[in-house]
Amino acid sequence: MAKHKKKAPKQKAEDTAALLSQRLGESAQQVWLAGLGAFSRAQNEGGKLFDSLVKEGLVLEQNTRKLAGEQVEVMRETVEQNVGKARKRATDTWTRLEKVFEDRVHRALHRLEIPTRDDLSELQGRIDALQRELSGGKSTATRKAVSQKTAAKKAAAATGKPVRKRPAGAKTAPKTSGTK
Repeated sequence: MAKHKKKAPKQKAEDTAALLSQRLGESAQQVWLAGLGAFSRAQNEGGKLFDSLVKEGLVLEQNTRKLAGEQVEVMRETVEQNVGKARKRATDTWTRLEKVFEDRVHRALHRLEIPTRDDLSELQGRIDALQRELSGGKSTATRKAVSQKTAAKKAAAATGKPVRKRPAGAKTAPKTSGTK
């Protein structure tokens, strides 16, 4: 048995349009022939026949317009369905593209060991907890030293330069005033 292929919506619409065009052409030919026949009879039978032919022509015209209107509506619905499907596919493709981009950026940042927003928030919380713990039992000078170290670490992290550590027990040089 031969398998029948389903026609694509585009092909179906083209077939429908071709059929409609053929029918309209045939109808126009019939109208033309009816007109010629009517003209011949009108010459022979007079006005009475002419009036009846005009009525038949109106009926034929209405039927043709109705058929054409139905075919146009079918084609319009087909086009609207195809546009809707294309729009949905484009939206789905765009969403997938965004996801792939986000994943690749995330992997690149991870490979470069750049901390995420969550990592920085966690570290800030730990720093705050340590500062609260230290400020509970230490003197003002110790708290000031801790906050200076924290500020130095933050500045180093922002510039990417390592923090230089002093050996244990090393004192800083005394601050001098502007006079000698």
